[in-house]
Amino acid sequence: MRENSWGASPASLTFAGHSCGPIAAAPLFHVLTGCAKARRQILKRSRSTGLTTIYSKHGKAWDRIEPTFLSPRQHNLGRIYRSGMRLPLTLALTFCALTAAAEPQKISFTRVFPNAGQIGLCIASADGSGERPLLGSQDMDYDAAWSPDGATIVFTSEREGSADLFRVKPDGTGLERLTDDPAYDDQAAFSPDSRQLVFVSSRNGGFAHLWIMDLATRRTRMLTSGVGGDFRPAWSPDGEWIAFSSDRESTLPFADGRWERLQVVDLYVVRTDGTGLRRITEHGNFTGSPKWAADSQHLLAYAMTAEQTLANRRFHPDSGNDTRLVLIEVATGKTTDVAAGPGVKFNPSFVGSTIGFIRKDNEGPGPGVYYADGKSGPKGDIRAASWSPDGSRVVFHRRVTAPPTKWRTAFSRLSGYELTLTGALPSFSPSGDRFVTAAFPTDGVIGAGIAISSAGSDTSEVIFRDPKRNVLGPQWSPDGETIMFGIGDFDAFFNGFHGKFLKHEDRVEGGAQVASIRPDGTGFREVTTGPNNNGFPSMAPDGKRFVYRTFGPNGDGLRIMNLETKGVITLTEGYDNFPLWSPKGDLIMFSRQAHGSYEVFTIRPDGTDVKQLTFTRGNDAHMTWSPDGEYIAFASSRMGYKDEGTYTDAPQPYGEIFVMRYDGTDVQQLTDNQWEDGTPAWQPTGRLQTKL
Repeated sequence: MRENSWGASPASLTFAGHSCGPIAAAPLFHVLTGCAKARRQILKRSRSTGLTTIYSKHGKAWDRIEPTFLSPRQHNLGRIYRSGMRLPLTLALTFCALTAAAEPQKISFTRVFPNAGQIGLCIASADGSGERPLLGSQDMDYDAAWSPDGATIVFTSEREGSADLFRVKPDGTGLERLTDDPAYDDQAAFSPDSRQLVFVSSRNGGFAHLWIMDLATRRTRMLTSGVGGDFRPAWSPDGEWIAFSSDRESTLPFADGRWERLQVVDLYVVRTDGTGLRRITEHGNFTGSPKWAADSQHLLAYAMTAEQTLANRRFHPDSGNDTRLVLIEVATGKTTDVAAGPGVKFNPSFVGSTIGFIRKDNEGPGPGVYYADGKSGPKGDIRAASWSPDGSRVVFHRRVTAPPTKWRTAFSRLSGYELTLTGALPSFSPSGDRFVTAAFPTDGVIGAGIAISSAGSDTSEVIFRDPKRNVLGPQWSPDGETIMFGIGDFDAFFNGFHGKFLKHEDRVEGGAQVASIRPDGTGFREVTTGPNNNGFPSMAPDGKRFVYRTFGPNGDGLRIMNLETKGVITLTEGYDNFPLWSPKGDLIMFSRQAHGSYEVFTIRPDGTDVKQLTFTRGNDAHMTWSPDGEYIAFASSRMGYKDEGTYTDAPQPYGEIFVMRYDGTDVQQLTDNQWEDGTPAWQPTGRLQTKL
């Protein structure tokens, strides 16, 4: 039976009336700071934020300590300090020393795009000539906006960690930071007098909403709120209104035959004081990136069907997904098409007497900046552009060719967790010094293999590749001697958005088997047989059994195979996926499609005690256990979109990494951005030995 963590509910601690002094390395134990006379402490954990507030009693008075984060290791240490338990000074000091030395938890995950060096911020003449980097120091810089007075450019950068707003002069000098918040800040637009900004931020709740900043004082205030996300704001020339796109009325429906969510987006306007909010476009499809006409009565935007919002997230969308540029009368909602030629067009803007826009598809003249009068600008895979007030210059960010990321530190919202970007579907060896990932096909959609990397290294070695099949979901065995994986076509995963599950038998995808191999690349063998699509294996701690998911004529759900007898038992039936056996051996977690969402569940290996852990609108999946089996990291879409998906080049640009207790409590958010973060893997870092 599992033991309840003291951090899950209020507890009282008494440290023999002694103080351990400040412990900066372990914020949990601010409870011990400056409390030489404290006789009692109460710890209260917020389920929504994961922060703990500590109340220390001095005589009849209670002092409130600033809310802080408790890492999983600190939770585990804290179990020995139960409510009402008195400790002598020596044990209290030992407790302090052990906690101060505790390392952060380490989690690696995949980001679809962008990774290090894959985007760059540039400036050029409107026709594309004279292109140069805007800044001497290139970093993750994007979404630039030129001020109406022409003096400055505001852009988003991750150079200091989370996405924040920066300002620079058009010649690249005078760089200054405007926001410094762990939340996501992006998509800034100027007021007509260049004195204020409206921007998108996830501060105050995690959803993408609009905020206004006074540039002179740097004071901010929230403009919009509610469920759903608000994107790409634009300030009217008369200074009275702000237009923006929003999915606040969307139910985040699935794409046809897929698991990705469509982005149903409408245009809204709101007064700068937050009043007068109203939708101006018909709900049900997509209209985005509004820009005001000079009369403050019309909006320019781009439009497409809801189903196209998946296809047009691709790097180069398939032909047949052309978008429309439209002019909308704000008072009536009347919409008129703007002649701009074929292609996947987005990011429209009024540029002098014409209209500028970005074309994303690879058809005809190819991607780049174009104008409605037939002229063109900078060429290539450009993702956001803003023109100078006179229309003579353009600032933009573009995709840049860079090697795939193998190991790069990523920003974490919580100091108790150290995050690293790495390859697809990572899984660590028991010692944590190596990890295995899926190596994508080198040409086409077949031939994905297995790659092994050393933790901290930028290199990898492909140890296995089948030229006629794909490998998916490699997992290291508990003893480190075997890597198990699925092998088959897995067309829906590797073939863009072309593979669809329109009927039950489509999930078989020609069948797939669970296979195993040694870490040195020898000893390949297929473990399962039959017509079903078998995959995502995970071995029990004893190494004698493994759990996997299956779809096909022999039934759907989770199965457990005994490696010695080859006997198979049915654990669940239905659409269950991504099973992972707990390091403790007592639970198996998995993702189940329930009521239109994917949720995380656990079940005991004997098939009893099925428990739903998450209850969100969207997708919770791609989980990983902490090495001690007490925590779960997983990818979630619960915070929704933070930008229009066309700009992101990611299939699921709503994926964030979260952690929670094994029982679904104490959910905490680790990443916060507009990209697709997923497939986390918890890195073993060695066990802390405590002797009392």
